[in-house]
Amino acid sequence: MATKKKPKIKMAVYWGAACGGCCVSVLDVHEALFDVVAAADLVFWPLALDTKYKDVEAMADDYIDLTLFNGAVRNSENEHLAHLLRAKSKILVAYGSCSHMGGIPGLGNFSDKAGIFERAYETTESTFNPDKVVPLPSYKVKEGELTLPEFYNDVRALDQVVDVDYYLPGCPPQTERLVEVFMAIVTGAELPPKGSVVGANEKTLCDECGRKKTDNKSISEFHRPIHIMDDGETCFLEQGVICMGPATRGGCGARCIEGNAPCRGCYGPSADATDPGAKMMSAIGTMIDSNEEEEIMKIVDQIDDPAGTFYRFSLPGSIMRRKLL
Repeated sequence: MATKKKPKIKMAVYWGAACGGCCVSVLDVHEALFDVVAAADLVFWPLALDTKYKDVEAMADDYIDLTLFNGAVRNSENEHLAHLLRAKSKILVAYGSCSHMGGIPGLGNFSDKAGIFERAYETTESTFNPDKVVPLPSYKVKEGELTLPEFYNDVRALDQVVDVDYYLPGCPPQTERLVEVFMAIVTGAELPPKGSVVGANEKTLCDECGRKKTDNKSISEFHRPIHIMDDGETCFLEQGVICMGPATRGGCGARCIEGNAPCRGCYGPSADATDPGAKMMSAIGTMIDSNEEEEIMKIVDQIDDPAGTFYRFSLPGSIMRRKLL
């Protein structure tokens, strides 16, 4: 008697406000792609398929078994697809740092729409725009009306727009972790509670970092990585280089550290923290080797772009969410 073949799951991938690296990471599963193809039918992926939005809109609710939503929500198109894919998906995964916490696009929250448009379309060094023309959501021409997605004032993480089932962090997530999560869903393995961060560890990156830690936890001077001769062995922070390891969830394999670069924080806060930037500032505060306010301020001033460093991937999902203008 022939064994009944298990039906394939239906899978979707969407690219919101992001660089495209997360989509590439899906392709980077290499030979595991055969396992993915054998277990799933891709029904929507703008990067690789010609499926139209109207095709997704025509699908029944919960038609898609698994959606990997990468990218933040920056405009009306992103928001529409977030709501649409939430309705059509049984499991919606915030895939990558931008969807998880706002990511690099979220740094736009240090400004506003007016400021971004002014810089992009008026004051950049290579721009000549005497009429100050900027993109408009709609514009009438003789052929009809042309439309663009509305550019929002704020960048939002996916869970600030719709309900999210799981978070798979990273910039981009490691492909090995993606395969693990995908196969767990395909095989019907018991999944963690809804809202869990999957494919990552509970503790910080420092717990899996192989660099040597000494008893010297006092910092009297900060450096950019290009301004010191890294010995390749000692903890970056002990050398005075900002490393987000103490405030970042482990599970990435310390790939930046292995490449002799400090952690940037793309895996988000560890399980015991809610705001990686705040936790990192607290850690830095305990390490500064001075009790004199004036000297402390001089040391802190050596940190290049502290806001962009501590909140590089997490501003929209942080406690403050944006700069108060």
